[in-house]
Amino acid sequence: MSNRVGIKEGQNPLRLMAVLCALMGFASISTDFYLPAMPTMARAFHVGPGAMEWTIAAYLVGFSSGQLFWGPAGDRFGRKGPIAIGLVLFVIGSAGCAMAGSAAAVIGWRVLQALGACAGVVLSRAMVRDLYGPEKSGQMLSTLITVMAIAPLVGPLLGGQILLWAGWRAIFWLLVAVGITTGLGLATIPETLPVERRSQGGLIQAFGDYRRLAVDRRVLSCALIGGFYYVGVYAYVAGSPLAFITYHHVPAQAFGVVFGLGILGIMAANMANVRLLPLYGGWALMRWGVGLAAASGLAMAIVAATGWGGMVALALCCFVFVAASGLIVANSMARAMAQHPRQAGAVSAMMGAAQYGSGMIGSALISFFADGTPRPMALTIAFGGMAAYACLGLNGKGEGKVGHGG
Repeated sequence: MSNRVGIKEGQNPLRLMAVLCALMGFASISTDFYLPAMPTMARAFHVGPGAMEWTIAAYLVGFSSGQLFWGPAGDRFGRKGPIAIGLVLFVIGSAGCAMAGSAAAVIGWRVLQALGACAGVVLSRAMVRDLYGPEKSGQMLSTLITVMAIAPLVGPLLGGQILLWAGWRAIFWLLVAVGITTGLGLATIPETLPVERRSQGGLIQAFGDYRRLAVDRRVLSCALIGGFYYVGVYAYVAGSPLAFITYHHVPAQAFGVVFGLGILGIMAANMANVRLLPLYGGWALMRWGVGLAAASGLAMAIVAATGWGGMVALALCCFVFVAASGLIVANSMARAMAQHPRQAGAVSAMMGAAQYGSGMIGSALISFFADGTPRPMALTIAFGGMAAYACLGLNGKGEGKVGHGG
């Protein structure tokens, strides 16, 4: 039994993919657009660079905790309704950031923005599982992530230009427009979770499912691998503006080029993942990705400590570490959801909460240990990569060449 709905006759698959990509992209566009503006915002609010990095940590607080609500809500009430409510919260939070008068106000509005944004991210992954089942969900997630990666590729470049011509507040007004446009697109696609397949218990019972999921070794190990990896990812997101703009004197308008190289790596790795999944299976590919993350993180720590290779060596290590997500994220998510197809929303939420909750730790460490050098970023990334590699032993052995991540 495949437990999938599939795309029905008369539905537009390109429109569906566009909306799913937009929803999955909210995690990145909410931060990547304003990364080049962080030093400018710090000067405008008369605070140090570490204070603005707390805006990322605050976002991750809302993003990780909110997923634990939206996942069960999507399993109980369907996908589209909760996503629509989340988009409203995202628009309000983005507008609040645009009008904020202090760094503390931005931090507060970022929490609300994140609570809304995470609804679309967590439930769009569940929609993929609804439509394509266990056999194809890993490949489709990789395909969508590849297309969606255009947002973080363009985001810093566009954000840098908006900063130059219109100021940092215009970046958040652009996010308001993105939220409204995505809501209009959501209205044009079908609900993917039929009433007969929805969870019949109340939300309290749905939240109880997390306890059962947490003792499933495969789900837990995938969550830990993704979580530790995201410690490094968000250490990079939070620390790269300081490392490249402040320390290595890369112009804010050119920072998007450096940041975009990593996104190109993600896209290439996801494209390779789609082709290699039928041959090697998601378990093997996930192991390769985690190995790359651990090795590049360790190399980055050495580069930052010694100064060897300068900015080029640092950027190369960042590129490899970030690109590894193309082999880690989709495969770990698909492997976990394959174990509990009727709780796909809850599994997606648990995985996402682990990832972005850990990302909060990564960005907070950067803020706390900020010393004006790339060292805190590099050491945190090395820790995340090595810890993720250590968690591979919890997953057990793979089951062969299974395309759904097994």
